[in-house]
Formats: sequence, C-alpha cells, structure tokens
Amino acid sequence: MITMEDLEEAIAECQGQRNPNASTCIKLAAYLTIKQALFGEEEEPQKPSYSYAVEPKTYESDTEFAQLASKIDYEAMMAVMDELMEVLKATQPRLYAGVLRKMRE
Repeated sequence: MITMEDLEEAIAECQGQRNPNASTCIKLAAYLTIKQALFGEEEEPQKPSYSYAVEPKTYESDTEFAQLASKIDYEAMMAVMDELMEVLKATQPRLYAGVLRKMRE
C-alpha cells in the first residue's frame, strides 16, 4: 500500500527537479491525484516554483554566448538557435543527434 510519506517524497522529488520535462509534470499530477484520492487532502493552490511566463530562470555562465543570450528575448534567441541547429543537422548530423539526445535527458 502506498503511504502518505511515499507520496510526499515522490512529490518533493518532482518539484525539486531543476529542469522539469513533460514526464516530470505528468508524474507530479498523478502523485497529487493519488494523494487526494487516498487521503482526501485538498492541496492549497501554490505559486508555481517555476514558470517561464511569470519568473524565468536565469542561466549563470560567463561565456560570450550566455552573456549575449541573456540580453535578448527568448523568441530572438530561439530563432538564432533554430537556424544554427538546421545548419548543424545538414553539416554535422552526428553532432546534431548528440545535441538532441542531450536535450532529451
């Protein structure tokens, strides 16, 4: 049987992830649903610990790229990165695949 402590530990692990992905969010939603179903506790609405729309996280680095990227908006940076990735895909397919693999982790 799942205990309250097990659920709270799993919830804390999901909430503590630095770069949550869709899988993490799905797990968190499932854990919260199970917690409410089994223990009948209503979760108080909390301010999200991360939200790109409200409070974007900053990436700390002293590289030239990171410094420039921090000065432009997200859409502009993504346009440059998308173009770069298309060039990489055409000229260095193995490197391109490695970057995508790293992003999926």
